[in-house]
Amino acid sequence: MSDPTRPNLPHAFDLTGRVALVTGSTSGIGKGIAFQLAALGASVMVTGRSREAGQGVLAAIGAAGGRADFEPCDLVDEASCRRLVEATVARFGHLDILVNNAADTSRGDVRSTRMEDWDRIFAINVRAPFVLMQAAVPHLEARGGGAILNVGSVNAYIGEPKLTAYSASKGALQTLTKNAAAQLNAVRIRVNQINAGWTLTEGERKVKREQEGKGDEWVAEAVATRPFGRLLEPADIAYAVAYYVSDAAACVTGSVMDLEQYPVGAPPAW
Repeated sequence: MSDPTRPNLPHAFDLTGRVALVTGSTSGIGKGIAFQLAALGASVMVTGRSREAGQGVLAAIGAAGGRADFEPCDLVDEASCRRLVEATVARFGHLDILVNNAADTSRGDVRSTRMEDWDRIFAINVRAPFVLMQAAVPHLEARGGGAILNVGSVNAYIGEPKLTAYSASKGALQTLTKNAAAQLNAVRIRVNQINAGWTLTEGERKVKREQEGKGDEWVAEAVATRPFGRLLEPADIAYAVAYYVSDAAACVTGSVMDLEQYPVGAPPAW
């Protein structure tokens, strides 16, 4: 027997009347998250560096009956991050959900990583989420609570040698998630994280091509090693985000989901 005081599925996932800000939502995982939250009824602020790409996402969301707007943001710049939050509230009237998805995945190991790369990666992957959280909290608190979801990576635990700065940044983000969750539960703001596994996006294809010199053959090679016969897709991450930011996870905070096809620490050969 279900609890009559709680909404049944799929009503627990209904985001009608809520406003979500999703960073890095002009492509890849963020784009998938924006589509999913809009499909569940949320008004979504799409953001990224490319206005043209943003307009394309808005058109697609609108064609599906969703509501969204676009605001450009340079996540390296603190003032730009704060303006993004205020622009979201100005456009939609309030803020209920913050999804920190954007990330710099530039390659580099202990020997080759340049300090300018390290600083940029940490600015985008750690400082920007913190600034956005700091700017968003008063607005979420004014609504009686809200949800913050940080998109991390399974590289947070050890990480690949070629992803030294990226892995370190995701480990820092995971600690920030739990620290913020411990502080903000008193005002009913939930903070959770999804550590995404290897996901096939246009950004991953670009990095493989430009930074590793690989053609599209790497996709088939990678898929052959995956237990479920494919790499993760943006929708896989978006479905999990929908859970965390909805009433289905109304009392869940400080949680970290490792979303990958194998237990972390036991990857298939690649």
